[in-house]
Amino acid sequence: MSDLIAFQVQLGYLFKDIGLLQLALTHPSVAHEHGTALQHNQRLEFLGDAVLQLVLTRELYEQFPSVGEGPLTKARAHLVNRRSLAEQGRRLGIGEHLAVSWGEELSGGRRRPSALADAYEALLGAVFLDGGFAAAREFILRQFRGLLGNLQVIPILANPKGELQEMLQSKSSEPPQYRLESVTGPDHDRLFKCAVHHQGVELARGEGKSKKEAESSAALAALEQLRQKPVGPEPGPPSHAASQLGIPDAVEEP
Repeated sequence: MSDLIAFQVQLGYLFKDIGLLQLALTHPSVAHEHGTALQHNQRLEFLGDAVLQLVLTRELYEQFPSVGEGPLTKARAHLVNRRSLAEQGRRLGIGEHLAVSWGEELSGGRRRPSALADAYEALLGAVFLDGGFAAAREFILRQFRGLLGNLQVIPILANPKGELQEMLQSKSSEPPQYRLESVTGPDHDRLFKCAVHHQGVELARGEGKSKKEAESSAALAALEQLRQKPVGPEPGPPSHAASQLGIPDAVEEP
């Protein structure tokens, strides 16, 4: 196991029970490789997901007192989608400390978004068990402070691609174009990356578990940026900034 003392300093939380942290950083592939009943982080992931949902639900409830259940649910989904959680895990450097099997290591498993998202939720579960709800809440809000602070209005988009096309066509008859940039990962855990262009300019990029989800993610990211600047091509390099809110697992009706 890597240097967990330095990692705890980086997290801003020191565990009383270091075994909980080690468990949170144990990928299921380790147990599968050894063929034993070795514990791994899936149970902690289950717990951490519930803690995260509760903390963010309360914050949204208090931050938007006049907003109903439906839009609040959508806003929470924007905050805790798998892409967002993987980014949180990547930012904390969880992958460097993740215990994975040899096969998982060879296939780049410690950098895989799904592994990072799962380990991040497991880490939240470990903090909750180690320090209680108050400690977990403080830890989570520190991680999500930027996202919550930038959430000035509740997103209610059910069809980001349609909304983006409508916004762009109010200024130009040319529709947005989506390009598949890459497909990575094994067959059971593919990651699609797409870019959306308009009038020769890249507006934004997005990723997801399917091409459709990646396009929706790119559309939502573009909408976030276009709300902050005029619609239409601008000189200079294309922007690759992604939406800070991400997207829910399913944002379009089939």
